[in-house]
Amino acid sequence: MTVTTTVDELAEAVRAGGYGPDPGSTAATSVFWVHHGTRLAGGNTTYRNQYVLARVGTAIGGCAFADGEVDPAVCAEASGAPVADLLAAAPAPVRVAVLDAYLANARPHRTSGAEQVRLPVGTPEVRAKARDAAVAGLLDVPAGAKVALIGVVNPLVAAIRERGAECLPCDLVLRTTQWGDPVTPDMREVLDVADAVVATGMTIGNGTFDEILTTCRSRDVPLVVYAQTGSAVARHFLGAGVTALSAEPFPFSQFSAEETVLYRYRAHS
Repeated sequence: MTVTTTVDELAEAVRAGGYGPDPGSTAATSVFWVHHGTRLAGGNTTYRNQYVLARVGTAIGGCAFADGEVDPAVCAEASGAPVADLLAAAPAPVRVAVLDAYLANARPHRTSGAEQVRLPVGTPEVRAKARDAAVAGLLDVPAGAKVALIGVVNPLVAAIRERGAECLPCDLVLRTTQWGDPVTPDMREVLDVADAVVATGMTIGNGTFDEILTTCRSRDVPLVVYAQTGSAVARHFLGAGVTALSAEPFPFSQFSAEETVLYRYRAHS
């Protein structure tokens, strides 16, 4: 396999072959779009998320995207197209979703040897708390450590604090946490001072993941990725900047009240 250090390099390497079935003859059978909003009980934040999802073989890959970034009509145009063509010319969120699906089909999370964490049956609040505790459990930092959280989810802020760490929240949309803490939109403010970084897979979709990865490598600080977007893409960088990963393939926990599984990876395991 080609050594890759960025998401674009990975996509090009997949197009060139060597990561699974021939991408020129493997189709993205179904490409679809989901708009999802939710407000957890006791919170003051309504999360509004939009996803492009792509089916390749046995896997569904996903990528969250911002308002206006993708027209839902792209789904009809992309469905049934070869993976290689979509990786070359589709809008960025579609490319990430297709890349995620292709890599997850070639190496499913369920058979990868990852630790399986079962999220319980329950309300959105119960399931979100369990999910974010599982993510925070991948942090290996001493009490008082500064943890940059890039992509703010309030239960994850709480989970980081419960481990005795100081949370440095960063988000492109939110301006305060549920408890009134200021949230910076500039990730450099937190990346340059953090002892560890926790970043959402959405950074893969919005193009900031490569900078986060490079910074964590250069500063030699641990990087934990919690990924619905691009979980199989992030997995590729384990041991090459990513220290640990919480991979949550579709259907995501917020779309179900039933027991679901997320997969935890550590670079040293």
